[in-house]
Order: sequence, then C-alpha cells, then structure tokens
Amino acid sequence: MHPTIVISRDNPVFRRLKKLAESARARREAGMTLLDGEHLLEAYRDAGGTPHTLVCAAACAPDRLEMLVARGGGARMLVLADALFAELSPVTTPTGVLAEVAWLAPPLPVAMPLVIVLEDIQDPGNLGSMLRTAAAAGATLAVLSKGCHDPWSPKALRGGQGAQFVLPLLRDADLAAWLAGFDGQSVALALAESEDFYAVSCTGPTALVVGNEGAGLSAATARAAQRRVRIPMPGRVESLNAAAALAAALFEVVRQRRVGETA
Repeated sequence: MHPTIVISRDNPVFRRLKKLAESARARREAGMTLLDGEHLLEAYRDAGGTPHTLVCAAACAPDRLEMLVARGGGARMLVLADALFAELSPVTTPTGVLAEVAWLAPPLPVAMPLVIVLEDIQDPGNLGSMLRTAAAAGATLAVLSKGCHDPWSPKALRGGQGAQFVLPLLRDADLAAWLAGFDGQSVALALAESEDFYAVSCTGPTALVVGNEGAGLSAATARAAQRRVRIPMPGRVESLNAAAALAAALFEVVRQRRVGETA
C-alpha cells in the first residue's frame, strides 16, 4: 500500500487526527486515540490491536517507512509534512511515527486480588506511570475517579508504555460507593496518618487508594477506605509524589506475597 502524502492542515484526515491529539471528548466519542512511537505500536499489536492509520513524518527514513508499510496489516498510511506531524506529537522532539488506534478494553476481572483506586490524578505522565507500575505489580484493575486525566491521552499513553492495553480500567467511578462494595481490604495512602503501611498485612485482596498530587484524598474517599496509612520516610523530605507513593506501596504488596509463597 502506497502512503498518502499530506501537506495541508485542511486535509480531513489530519483534522481528525488533530482532534484526537487534543480533545478528550473527541477520543471518547470515537473510542480512538494516537500512539506515539514504534514501542507503543508494538505493545498495542502484542495486546491484539490492529492500527487504523499509520502516520510518519516526511523526514522519516525510507527504510523505516518501508518497514512500517510492510507491517501495517492493511492500515492506511500517511506521510505528513514535518510541521504538521509536530502539531500531532505529544513530545517536543517527535519520534517520527504515530498510529491512530481504537481503544482496547481488557475484560473486567472476576477476582480482584490487587486493585489501584485513583482520585483526581491530573498529570498525564503521573497517571500513565501509575498504571504502568500497577500492571507491572500484577494489579487486575484500576479504578479512576471522574476527575482523573484521560488515560487514553497521548501523554498518558507514553507514561503507561502499554499498561492501558492490558490493565482493565473502570473510569468515572464513584470511589466511595466502589470502596463500600469492594470485597477485600481498602488501604488509603495519606501523609498525616499514624499507622505504618509496612505493618499492614496485604496478603489478601487489597485496594490501594491514592489521591490528587496536591490535595491528596478527599474526606469522603478517605473515610470510605477501611484503613488510612502512611509510608514511612526517614529522610528529610516532606512527601513522595503520588506515583512514587503508589509504586512503594504496590511493591511492598508484591514483597509480602512473595514471602508468603515461600514461607
């Protein structure tokens, strides 16, 4: 398949891609998004996805373009003028390759031994990183409040590095109601609490609850959690950021379960 060369901002396909790059509403209505770079594209394919459109910058090396065409699987191919490609790219230094893809929807799990519950995470890089860490730790579900950033935005996808393709997401959740119905232990991470997280047993079904980067957890969500704990910090800093706190907690759960398996 020969690629279509696009040099005008009035091109209807370019306009559609630009909406996907910039608008959460457009992504939600279409159920589509843009992936940046070949690594994410390969992760998407590995998860069973087939790209709808492959997009290269005009400066893309010919052998790279030939490889993408050969592996396109019937996807439409576009070559964009470099200035147009830069308008779509989520990074200052574009990778040169984008893909228009449909959202993947891993099925919601029957069992939920490890869940992350995120309230109003605003930074797309933080959100993507948290999803990536959760997937790496073996979480089976991520529950996101309505105030969270769009997990399918190009920047969140870059942070997730494929997590959104394999980790089931429950979006726009009423967190207090969800926690009330969770059949397991819910543990809220909060700086001002006195209970030490490392003293809590997390070998059974556990939901880890993390709040907004600046404001933390709302009072309603904190009250809905069964336990409210802090991660001990012997060093001379005020706090961990949300993504780092969740990573520390997730892999403490992993450690406890590995010890339990070998005991």
